Amino acid sequence: MRSVWLYVALGVALVVGVIGSAMIGQVAIAPGEIVGSILRAVGIPNDWAPTDPIIEQTIWVIRFPRIVMGLAVGAALAIAGAIMQAIFGNPLAEPGVVGVSSGAALGAAISIVFGLTFLQGWGTALLAFITGLLATLLIYFMSRANGRTEVVTLLLTGIAVNALAGAGLAFMLFLGDTAAREQIVFWELGSLNGSRWPEVLVVVVVAVVGLVIAVLLGRKLDLLSLGERAARHLGVNVEALRIGSIVLVALLTGAAVAFVGIIAFVGLVVPHIIRLSIGPAHRPLIIASFLGGGVLLVYADMLARTIVPGADLPIGILTSLIGGPFFFYLLRKARRRSGGWA
Repeated sequence: MRSVWLYVALGVALVVGVIGSAMIGQVAIAPGEIVGSILRAVGIPNDWAPTDPIIEQTIWVIRFPRIVMGLAVGAALAIAGAIMQAIFGNPLAEPGVVGVSSGAALGAAISIVFGLTFLQGWGTALLAFITGLLATLLIYFMSRANGRTEVVTLLLTGIAVNALAGAGLAFMLFLGDTAAREQIVFWELGSLNGSRWPEVLVVVVVAVVGLVIAVLLGRKLDLLSLGERAARHLGVNVEALRIGSIVLVALLTGAAVAFVGIIAFVGLVVPHIIRLSIGPAHRPLIIASFLGGGVLLVYADMLARTIVPGADLPIGILTSLIGGPFFFYLLRKARRRSGGWA
């Protein structure tokens, strides 16, 4: 029952956030016009829809692509974080913290600098996926010791991957021209500005497919949380589950990073808060994280567009301001529980 109430609360927060975000901007739009425009788009006649074509274009060409991109990216990163925490058995695991996001961003930067526009312009997304996958596999195999994942090794591997990716990004900045440098800086800061419907569609499809696969894996992830030996006795192929989950995390993270840049800590904060609210069962956790990630980014983007008048603050800065202290809290909590860092 708690899961149902949480879904309802997140759904309401999502609707309010979408309407509120669509209202805010240089062109003020009334909530009735937004609702009326949506109803007209789905074929329902009404008297609320705007008659001014400029307002209609502002809603559907500028604001809604950005809002839906925020929903999809937040959902993808939150699901990726929930899966990583399950397969590593550690609440500190998150695509940004352990270097997956920066690894994917390096692939995007390489594509930008060398003009790799194959696959009808989707080369950037593909390279982001590949480098994100390589980073995830490296982190997984480096953090395993004696059949378990060590917290210290996980964090140190993440630091190393972030450092290597940071060096690679700096080298790409050195090689690139002015336009490429501006794009790479965009990846490093993270922003939803300039989102377009074709890109939005890709991330939405990846997020929805990722949600379906993650929900299907939910029962096996529950069994894995009992321990590897118990999971194997209950018929779970642990290594296949982990490798498949790693590929899914890389796909979700790569799709998000390729189009909006590095947005850290969403996959850390959202699943942890959801777990505290409804418990550790992975199917309701993943569904609620899908909604919660979208809610977090919609409101963070709304704040990014309004906190500094006349400016569009990079959303990655805000998520880091929220997630950084939360990460320290989780780190100290884990240290008190274990009596040390291992």
